[in-house]
Amino acid sequence: MVDLKALIFDVDGTLADTEKDGHRVAFNLAFGKAGLDWDWSVELYGELLKVTGGKERIRYYLDEFNQAFKRPSNLDAYIAELHKSKTAFYTQLLSEGSIPLREGVMRLIKEARKAGLRLAIATTTTPANVSALLQHAMDEDAENWFEVIAAGDIVPAKKPANDIYCYTLKQMGLEAGECLAFEDSHNGILSSLGADLETIITINEYTHDHDFSGAMLVLDHMGEPDHAFEVLSGPAIDDSFLNVELLKKLHQSSNRS
Repeated sequence: MVDLKALIFDVDGTLADTEKDGHRVAFNLAFGKAGLDWDWSVELYGELLKVTGGKERIRYYLDEFNQAFKRPSNLDAYIAELHKSKTAFYTQLLSEGSIPLREGVMRLIKEARKAGLRLAIATTTTPANVSALLQHAMDEDAENWFEVIAAGDIVPAKKPANDIYCYTLKQMGLEAGECLAFEDSHNGILSSLGADLETIITINEYTHDHDFSGAMLVLDHMGEPDHAFEVLSGPAIDDSFLNVELLKKLHQSSNRS
């Protein structure tokens, strides 16, 4: 029987509801600063989330929703500068406490650390965004809680490619069967399953209707002792919130199947 040794977390939508009231707002602020009249509504941003990565999302917007925009000669540099500005606004929002962690996240991570489980992050968002979220929403020393923080352009292909998870496993010297991944989206689970990782999903407003085929468990959130999660897909369980004991049970059950 293989023991559970590590937990690997996605960030946006998994650790915190960062998309609608975080990244989207920051993008619009960056557009305004650049003198652009672009406005990414809640509905439009839901469409743009089909593409992972902020710079990639801007390019997708131009290709599919704003073809009339006169592109500068060096589009890559232009997009990179817009994204840099967006990251600064996003960091500011985090520092103001505008983006809290999702329910159950802090408790579970503290329990996992106490139990000796290794922790890692595998995300398409930039390292600066990850650092800001961890420092302002979790703890000023939280970056040191994670053995590996794999983020942004550290790998060639972003989710749904499995590169970021394969990189994380290699850096930790672990096999996929020794870990559990936590995701919130279709692209995310394609990435984690592509690396042979058993995956737990916590949905959010943008991903509640995604296809999570292959997930070990699909929940509305991680739960707290006084606020039970809802199991949307997966085995019947008696617990009302994710904890280390439950994760080990799920992991063992998966290894037996």
